[in-house]
Amino acid sequence: MKELFNQYVQSLETYIMFQITEEAARLKPELEAKNRSPISLSMGAPVKNPPQFVIDKLKEALEIKGIHSYSCPKGEAFYLEAIAKRMRARFGVELDPKKEIFSLIGSKEGIANLIRGLINPTKNDFDKDIILIPDPGYASYKEMIKVSGGLAYSIPLTFENNFMPDMEEIFQDLKKDGYDEKKVKALIINYPNNPLGATATFEYLEKIVEFCKKHQILLISDAAYTDMYFDENNRPPSILQIEGAKDIAVEFFSFSKPYAMTGWRLGWICGNAEAVSTFGKLKSTIDTGLFKVLQKAASEVINSQEGEEYIKEANLGFKKKQKILVKGLKELGWDMDNLNVPEATFYLWLPIPARYNTSKEFSDDLMQKSGIVVVPGHAFGKYGEGFFRISIVCSDENLQAVIDRMKQDEFYFKQ
Repeated sequence: MKELFNQYVQSLETYIMFQITEEAARLKPELEAKNRSPISLSMGAPVKNPPQFVIDKLKEALEIKGIHSYSCPKGEAFYLEAIAKRMRARFGVELDPKKEIFSLIGSKEGIANLIRGLINPTKNDFDKDIILIPDPGYASYKEMIKVSGGLAYSIPLTFENNFMPDMEEIFQDLKKDGYDEKKVKALIINYPNNPLGATATFEYLEKIVEFCKKHQILLISDAAYTDMYFDENNRPPSILQIEGAKDIAVEFFSFSKPYAMTGWRLGWICGNAEAVSTFGKLKSTIDTGLFKVLQKAASEVINSQEGEEYIKEANLGFKKKQKILVKGLKELGWDMDNLNVPEATFYLWLPIPARYNTSKEFSDDLMQKSGIVVVPGHAFGKYGEGFFRISIVCSDENLQAVIDRMKQDEFYFKQ
C-alpha cells in the first residue's frame, strides 16, 4: 500500500528523536547488564509535572456545564483574550483577539499547517516555492517543507556569525545556487534556538523585519523558548515588539516548554491579521478546535502568579543543571570558556571529539559504551555535522552520573 502515498510522504524518514528512542530501548538490556542503564539527554521536553495550579483548574473545568461540546478552531473567546493579556504583560505587544490570534494543537502542528498553506507543490527543485530555515535548526522544519512539496534553503547559524547571519548575503548565495529569489515565500527564525540555545539581539531582529519587508516575504517566528531564560534583565523578546513587524510577521507560542505541558498540545499563532485569517481557513477544514477544558485551564495559568513562579523556579533549576554539565565537560576537556554556553533554553551545543569522523559515530559510541543518549548534530541540518546536542532535563543526579561515566569510559574531548 506504500505506493498509494504521494512522493513527498514516501521520501520522509522516521523522526530522529523516535529513531534514537527506539535504539536506546533496543540496547537497554545490554546496557543494564554492564551498569550503564540509558540516561536520556536527547528529548527536548521538561520532565517535571506542570504547575499544580493548572492541574487543579483542569479538574474544576471538567464540571463546567457545556464544556464537553465542540470548540471552534479559532479558540474560545476566553482563551484568545487570555493570550492577548499575556502578550501585553510579557512583551508589551497589543493584539486583537478576534483578528490576530488563532489557537493551535501545539506550535508544531501550527507551523506545519502554515507551511502547507504557503507552498504550491511541484516536482522540479528549481521551480519549488522556497522557505528559508535556520541550520542548525529544529529537525522538523525541513521535513514539513519537503512533505508540502517545497524547498527548504539553509541559513547557516555558526559560531563565526554569532548565530545571526546576514540575510542579504544568504539571498545572494541563494541566487548563486541557481534559485529564483521570487520563489522565496517565508523565512523561519527560532530564537532562543533549538538546538543551539542561541538568542538574538533586538537590533538583529530589527534587521530581519526590514529584510522581510524589503523582499515581501512572510516572517515566521518560532518563539517556543522565549520564557526559558536565565537573566531576568535580558528576557528574550517577541518579534512583534519590533516596529512594523505585524506588517509581515506571525509568531508561534507553546505551553509545552515553559509549563511542562507537552502532552496537552496547546499553543497559538499571532501577528499579521491577514496571515492569521488565511491560516484559519485552512485550520477550519482539518480540525474542530482544542478541548475547551484544556483551553480553560491554560487561560487561567498563563496570567497567574502561580504560573510565573513556576517558570522562574524551572529556569533556576535548568541554570543549576547547566552549571553541573559545564563544570564536568570542562574537566573532560571541552573549552567551555570559549564555547556558546546559552543564556536560554535547556540545551548545550558542543563539538565532537577530534577522533570521531561524524556526529553520528560519536553519539552511537556514547550510547553503546556509556548509555548516554544525545542527538547527533547532523540531525539538525548540514551545518550541524561535527556537533551534538545535550538536553539538560533529567535529574541533577543523572547529569552528574553522565559526567562520571564519560570520565570512566574515557570520553575526553582532546583524545
